[in-house]
Amino acid sequence: MEIFEGGVTSAKGFKASGVFAGLKKARKDMAMIVSECEAVAAGTYTTNKVKAAPVLWDMKLTGQGKARAVVVNSGNANACTGEQGLKDAEEMASYAAGLLSTEKELVLVASTGVIGVNLDMAKIKKGEELLVQSLSDDWKDAAQAILTTDTFAKTAACSVEIGGKTVTIGGMSKGSGMIHPNMATTLSFITTDAAISHDVLQSLLGKTVDDTYNMISVDGDTSTNDSVLVLANGMAGNAEIRKGSAEEAVFEEAFRYVLGTLARMIARDGEGATRFIEMTVKGARTKEDAKTLARSVVSSSLVKAAFFGSDANWGRILCAMGYSGADFDPDIVDLFFVSPKGSIEVLSGGQPVPFDEDKAKEILLETEVGAVADCHQGDGEASAWGCDLTYDYVKINGDYRS
Repeated sequence: MEIFEGGVTSAKGFKASGVFAGLKKARKDMAMIVSECEAVAAGTYTTNKVKAAPVLWDMKLTGQGKARAVVVNSGNANACTGEQGLKDAEEMASYAAGLLSTEKELVLVASTGVIGVNLDMAKIKKGEELLVQSLSDDWKDAAQAILTTDTFAKTAACSVEIGGKTVTIGGMSKGSGMIHPNMATTLSFITTDAAISHDVLQSLLGKTVDDTYNMISVDGDTSTNDSVLVLANGMAGNAEIRKGSAEEAVFEEAFRYVLGTLARMIARDGEGATRFIEMTVKGARTKEDAKTLARSVVSSSLVKAAFFGSDANWGRILCAMGYSGADFDPDIVDLFFVSPKGSIEVLSGGQPVPFDEDKAKEILLETEVGAVADCHQGDGEASAWGCDLTYDYVKINGDYRS
């Protein structure tokens, strides 16, 4: 696998653009991704019962399994906007389809921003005109245009050889707040020139999201707009990837790299965050138990606050494991704090271990920190990712609408 700097235009046959349409005060706020030809489309979406209009539109389209373009706006979520919101989402797709000389049923839409405000469709349409005029091989403007409270653009790309052909996967995500392991937790757009069937792509997306985006938490909130959309246009020229084949395994490794990289970037960019946290659970009875335990820890506000203070308060980690619902024996758990500065054991066989508080503080003062718990009950292993909970998180969300 070759890893390189790239994004949604890295794969053959994709163009993108990002422009300022006036939905936000002073930064790019609309993006577009277009495939030269009709592509296989797959998607995963929020499990929140309150689903934004774009989510409902996209669920219908990806169920049909094909698309050619994606239009995204930031600054307005088009969520909780009733019948008008549904009409606006469809009109957003329809107007873009006209500009691209395609069908509205081949245009996916996504929105992010403030909930409960109708889209300014005049600005949306003007933005779409600018987007079509600006389409190019450059992925950077599009990656910037989808951001809300993010502090940096999130992109990833890689390529692998499948059947003698170079297959490329690229992607971009946004996400900083309202991040929790309950489906997608973001807006994310993945493109690939691989030839792959809809069923295989949808299945692969579902299980990969479960191991990547579903393993991150910033604040325990699941958005109304969460979507991960994938377009595969087949322009690499490989034979169609079949389920259970060696080619699928090669593609899956690269696919997991892109989605995993983007997911960790989101956790690293959590609103107000000063530390990136990785919680690894080993020796659980099953992989699902390990995932449940790890997610519970990175979702705990008390654990997050302890990491903010560089406090080796291991009791909060064990407590979060205890209420996770997973089956484990706390009396045999080993627990370590880790960072680039080293590791320190704080619990052995369920019993506290005397440790050097100064050494623990040195380890936990790093910007990338974590903990490792060994349950000694099986082969289940998983990692979850999050960030610390800081004063700035409250400041950012206390005046989000302004």
